[in-house]
Amino acid sequence: MKTLYLLILSLLLPQVFYSQNEHDHNIEKKGLVTREMKSFSQKMTTYNISPNTVNYDLQYQRMDIVLDPAVYNISGSVTSHFKPNQNMSSIYFDLSDALTVSQVKYHGSNLTFQQLPTDEVKIDFPASLPANTLDSLTINYSGAPSSAYGAFFNGTQSGTAVLSTLSEPYGAQDWFPTKQSLNDKIERFDFKITTPSQYNVAANGKLMSETILPGSKKLTFWRTAYPTAAYLIALSITNFTKITSTIGNPPFPFVNYVFPSTNSNTTRIANIEWTKQIMNTFETYFGPYPFRNEKYGHMEFQWGGGMEHQTMSSMGSWSKDIIAHELAHQWFGDKVTCATWNDIWLNEGFATFGEHVANEKLLMTNADFMNYLVGQKNLITSSTGGSTYVSDAELSNSNRIFSSRLSYAKGGYVVRMIKWILGDDVFYQAVKDYQTRPNLAYGYASTADFKASFLQSTGKDFTEFFNDWLYGQGYPTYSIKWRQTGNQILFKAGQIQSNASVSFFEMPLPIKVNGTGGQTAYFVLNHTSNNQGFVETVPFPVASVQFNYENQILDKNSTVVQDNTLSVSSVEKEDFALYPNPAKNELYLKGLDKPADYSIHSIDGKLIRTEVYHPGKSIGISELVPGTYIFTVQEKNIKFLKY
Repeated sequence: MKTLYLLILSLLLPQVFYSQNEHDHNIEKKGLVTREMKSFSQKMTTYNISPNTVNYDLQYQRMDIVLDPAVYNISGSVTSHFKPNQNMSSIYFDLSDALTVSQVKYHGSNLTFQQLPTDEVKIDFPASLPANTLDSLTINYSGAPSSAYGAFFNGTQSGTAVLSTLSEPYGAQDWFPTKQSLNDKIERFDFKITTPSQYNVAANGKLMSETILPGSKKLTFWRTAYPTAAYLIALSITNFTKITSTIGNPPFPFVNYVFPSTNSNTTRIANIEWTKQIMNTFETYFGPYPFRNEKYGHMEFQWGGGMEHQTMSSMGSWSKDIIAHELAHQWFGDKVTCATWNDIWLNEGFATFGEHVANEKLLMTNADFMNYLVGQKNLITSSTGGSTYVSDAELSNSNRIFSSRLSYAKGGYVVRMIKWILGDDVFYQAVKDYQTRPNLAYGYASTADFKASFLQSTGKDFTEFFNDWLYGQGYPTYSIKWRQTGNQILFKAGQIQSNASVSFFEMPLPIKVNGTGGQTAYFVLNHTSNNQGFVETVPFPVASVQFNYENQILDKNSTVVQDNTLSVSSVEKEDFALYPNPAKNELYLKGLDKPADYSIHSIDGKLIRTEVYHPGKSIGISELVPGTYIFTVQEKNIKFLKY
């Protein structure tokens, strides 16, 4: 739901380096976010997955409907092909009770049905259907869609009627019967839309035909053969100007349906043309565009911001940041969709990172990109708490789910930090692998699925990282002390945390050392415990030290000071480390040469053990259940993972 991000995040960010000829687009986006959040809060208290629709796989839907953008109404039918995964005598579809079902046809006969106040239609079969046998039925319905979720809306542009849809997260049921749960995608979807002949219809997939009918009517037929989540099914109708070309390498169709006023706006048209550049960039870093057998493009609607409808993003503003964000979603959110709304960072964090890529590679100088990152960090650290991952207890709070600070900006920074930890080449290959896993591609992914994919690609277990940055709250503030002695440079790295949910953020720390003669050296300090010391070699006189010199990691108000009291012995003495980490049966402690009391606490603060550590001896942990623990010795806390 990028619309949300754009509208709130753009309002909050202190630096705006994008083209801002559309100076009012932030205000427009704010209205859209408010609408989406309202819809979300009404439904999120129920389910991520409805228990009533888990017993079948929805494989195909055909929408045969009549729409006039000047009239707030829908009428027609939807035919659904489904395969039961168990014997079943009835089937449920999500459909708002504001719409009236007039008939359900099944093999030429009418079926009995009930429209439920839960916005569901329950349909009874004359006999139990066997598992794993493809079947179908057709629901005829009509009415004025509910405005509660704002998923179906009409208005005017330049005096001409326009009608559009935006169903994320639970609005699809407001205008067609479907299955909204995030456990099933529709394998193929056909739109057959009858409108007054003066209008053009834009939708997902490939335009199959446009047929003029008697009575000044037009039948438009779109088809998508890629699996699609219900909330990504969309259309828009008005007197569009259609702009077609090709995009990508090898090329595939680039199709844009824009208002006539946009077609005459040279800046907007130039930004639409710029989509070709960012497509090439994203294909380089994320892998081939996922829907190239059909198209990519944009369909304009009267809300601000944008929405990543599969193969054809809906756009109310045309700035390059919005274009990049919506395009990135085609990989992150459309091809691979968050498995629950708890995992919304997988959609919005990666789409925000797509903006990082666009800014860094195409739109900004390095100095401006650094300022942009500072703006992101300022937004994220404007409050000391809040997790990137949305807990079950927060699912009824739509402002929390679509938090521009946490789901968008912090989610994007989490992705940036993963890139820093892995390095660009390894990271981008892992991203491509994630997109092509057979169990994830064109399906759903949870945070656990993402973590498992990156472990398989890189050998790096991000459990500890996610405990801190996704499930934990807040951010670190670092104190970096340094001193040069001969050809050695000594560092001591301290850290405090903004929120008690994280006892220590383990991170590789980026250090840049500047010489008096203009020389530079770069170091990565593997920071695993507080006040940890490091000794590095530097072959030139040091003038200054920079920490987090390219904003590689998230922090706030960190300091770097020269400390002439540091010595090699004092730094090495403080170099505590537990290893191996993660560990299965035994731990060892480096940096302590005499017996000392230690304790082990669970991540929630419960005391597990207090004993005496003896140098050179192992610390047995075989009896601990797998999970994250805090090892405390001499007032130093070291987090470790037991597997």
